[in-house]
Amino acid sequence: MSVNRQGHIRLTSHPGSGSPSRFPLVWGAPTARERGPVVATVNSGPDRNAIGAHGGAYSIYRSLAIASGALNPLVRPDLTDTAPVVDVGPFGQWTDPHKIVSLDPWGHRVQQDFAAEVAEGVDIRPTIAITKARLSLPEIGEAIDAGRLKIDGTVVFETRDVAVTKAALDPVWYLPGIAERFEVDETTLRRTLFEQTGGMYPELVTRPDIKVFLPPIGGITLYIFGDPAAIADPVRRLTCRVHDECNGSDVFGSDICTCRPYLTHGIEEAVREAQSGGAGLIVYNRKEGRALGEVTKFLVYNARKRQPGGDQAATYFERTECVAGVQDARFQQLMPDVLHWLGIKHIDRFVSMSNMKHDALTEGGITIGERVPIPDYLIPDDASVEMEAKKAAGYFTPDAPPTADDLKKTVGRDLGAF
Repeated sequence: MSVNRQGHIRLTSHPGSGSPSRFPLVWGAPTARERGPVVATVNSGPDRNAIGAHGGAYSIYRSLAIASGALNPLVRPDLTDTAPVVDVGPFGQWTDPHKIVSLDPWGHRVQQDFAAEVAEGVDIRPTIAITKARLSLPEIGEAIDAGRLKIDGTVVFETRDVAVTKAALDPVWYLPGIAERFEVDETTLRRTLFEQTGGMYPELVTRPDIKVFLPPIGGITLYIFGDPAAIADPVRRLTCRVHDECNGSDVFGSDICTCRPYLTHGIEEAVREAQSGGAGLIVYNRKEGRALGEVTKFLVYNARKRQPGGDQAATYFERTECVAGVQDARFQQLMPDVLHWLGIKHIDRFVSMSNMKHDALTEGGITIGERVPIPDYLIPDDASVEMEAKKAAGYFTPDAPPTADDLKKTVGRDLGAF
């Protein structure tokens, strides 16, 4: 619902006069104008054609800013000079309603494709932004010192910074496509989303005519090394790592898992590919704790360390399921969408051991050449429990997967050692 200046509460679950939006969405249409703009702001009135709000989880902070008087709810962003620093697309995958269902492929082109509507006063906002930056990582310096990377002045500078093109993408779900991807009917999906968010979005069950939903979840950040145009060029090689968020390791260096070592290894491989004339890509998904959240993850850590016999590879997944009710909630079915947005059809070197990511990509029509495992010397001692358990569960390994006896022998530190 939204609040207008008179204080009247307008329930968005009520279709009002019944007049459809001026901007019906035709998902998978051949052009942006034929597809139509996603209009999701609460001040859009009858033009609104999407459920939810811009900003994903950050829409709640925006609400607090409005409630406290720090933000005018009617203010609109000035998008002057905010256009993407590089062009992306359009690609053939954008017009296939089955290839991209979890993001708006035209979401970075609002000013380009819907300038007339914006000038008219329609509140259309980007869901994708593209910029340039430099990365400074100690692991890059270590790779330079070891001779694995070189300073070339284009990708890696004398300062040991690395040039990168970054793209941020907010989720935009086409509900019929999401339902198809998870092999459920749309009505069941809508009802479950409504019930399991505590009834936060009544339009999910009362407005079946509105097919697009901006969910309150984290999005995706892309880090592109080298020429962005090389990403979709079949003549040039692509090295890619798809990485799911792990704040404790990625940012703070916790050694209970291999997340930061594998992430920085992926960056090194991506930089090396860029220096060889190809492109490197890191896809960073906000899915903390296997999409179970950090509180659940820490509870699982405690359960693993305190169980009889201590942390063990043999019970790695069991302890997660005991606490969370499921071993993994990431469900990689939606993950290929962002690669389709980039026009990718083939990955030459996939820096991942995950069978779930590999299978999701290949089932989505993206072929993979070489699979690159994390080197043994990068695996922290306490992370061996996780790694051996994952190998036994189906993770790619160039060696024979561990046996049940091997898993019983693989143990980590107990909680008292921390």
